[in-house]
Amino acid sequence: MVVGAVVMEHEVDAVGLTCPEPVMMLHAAMRRAAPGDIVRLTATDPSTQRDVVKFCDFLGHHLLDHKAVADQFVYRVRKAD
Repeated sequence: MVVGAVVMEHEVDAVGLTCPEPVMMLHAAMRRAAPGDIVRLTATDPSTQRDVVKFCDFLGHHLLDHKAVADQFVYRVRKAD
């Protein structure tokens, strides 16, 4: 990431969608994001707990944090440089 660059945070709402849609939406958002940007994914499909981790590992993105809030799973992913 370039020092002093503006980091944007993008939102992806995949609530109510099932596999593979949440990860496909995350992938599309990552393609649109600039290196270093953060994408926040909110989903209800429990399989995202496994799939988002694998997605980040495979493509080299950094999973900043993830949490379960009520019946939703929230992930913050920084796009690889």
